[in-house]
Amino acid sequence: MVSTEDVGVFLGLDVGKSFHHGHGLTPSGKKVLDKQLPNSEPKRRALLDKLTGKFGTVLVVVDQPASIGALPLTVARDAGCRVAYLPGLAMRRIADLYPGEAKTDAKDAAVIAGAARSMPHTLPTLELTDEITADLTVLVGSDQDLAAEATSNRIRSLLTRFHPSLERVLGPRLDHPAVTWLLERHGSPAALRKAGRRRLIELVAPTAPRMAERLIDEAFLALDEQTVIVPGTGTPDLVIPSLARSLAAVHQQRHALEGQINTLLDTHPLPQVLTSMPGAGARTPAVVLVTVGDGTSFPTPGHLASYAGPAPATKSSGTSITGEHAPQQRTDSSNAPCSSQRSPPCTTRPPAATATAAEPMGRPHTGPAPPRPAPHQRLVRHAPRWHLLRTLPRTTA
Repeated sequence: MVSTEDVGVFLGLDVGKSFHHGHGLTPSGKKVLDKQLPNSEPKRRALLDKLTGKFGTVLVVVDQPASIGALPLTVARDAGCRVAYLPGLAMRRIADLYPGEAKTDAKDAAVIAGAARSMPHTLPTLELTDEITADLTVLVGSDQDLAAEATSNRIRSLLTRFHPSLERVLGPRLDHPAVTWLLERHGSPAALRKAGRRRLIELVAPTAPRMAERLIDEAFLALDEQTVIVPGTGTPDLVIPSLARSLAAVHQQRHALEGQINTLLDTHPLPQVLTSMPGAGARTPAVVLVTVGDGTSFPTPGHLASYAGPAPATKSSGTSITGEHAPQQRTDSSNAPCSSQRSPPCTTRPPAATATAAEPMGRPHTGPAPPRPAPHQRLVRHAPRWHLLRTLPRTTA
């Protein structure tokens, strides 16, 4: 939680692409600023210097700490101001308490400043990110965007339409550079058949020496399975090569980014632990560092596991995350064994300790034990009502 003891002005900024809207409040709730601010460093620095000289410490609170909110936070830190941010979910809940339903920049800035003044517990602290983590954030974001573009669905859709057998051979291997290189040169079934087996093996061998012959043999077996020509089969020779080049370019960019991520991870101490886990390469430790940082924001390892997903989170306030309720021993009849598993009755028990239906429990019985009902009487006693109604004799009027 951000400390607000000696803060002179709570400056809430609703950041935008071209302009920000600022709203300033004193600890007593007096409004000292409510205007639009340009997204430029000189004017924002001049405003912060003016507020600092007049009111003392200034707390700058934004609603987006990254992207368009990165420059305001950097300028505020450089000007000697404190920084914090209000999460979007908390901001929307607090905004519902204000009159009016219209969402404007002025209202959002007022909500941010009011929350910082009266509810500082809603403001997570913003620690200064080191240079390595900042660079990893940019690289990981770019890599994730490229991963969304590295899709082979369009190529597989065209191959499935004109030659399903060939798609079953080449489709699952489109991530391999040898297959994309093959489709860049010969994109249609007719072009592959025309090139010939030997030429295709020579074309694929430099990028896939161990898979070249097996891949081309499987491809020609698939070509021989289909004897008819689907109308429009000549068009893939124009479309598939361009799609294959685009896919190969995306893979090359991701490979280059992976090298840069590895270089940054070598200079960071924490990935040595993350990369020791089985199956963790370069991208997984980078994503972990970008998401949770150095892990100091989590009080215990259980909180980190609950955030990541392996451990369940508690749904009851005031309890630990290890569990909500202690296991209780059930004493009802559901824990009793079924009739086929019950032990036989004890024969050493004296008859005086049993109770009958005519006498309440706890009073000793001095007479002989009551006779057990006949089998047909026990059947009638425990039979369902509908069965008893069916067995009753019918009466005629």
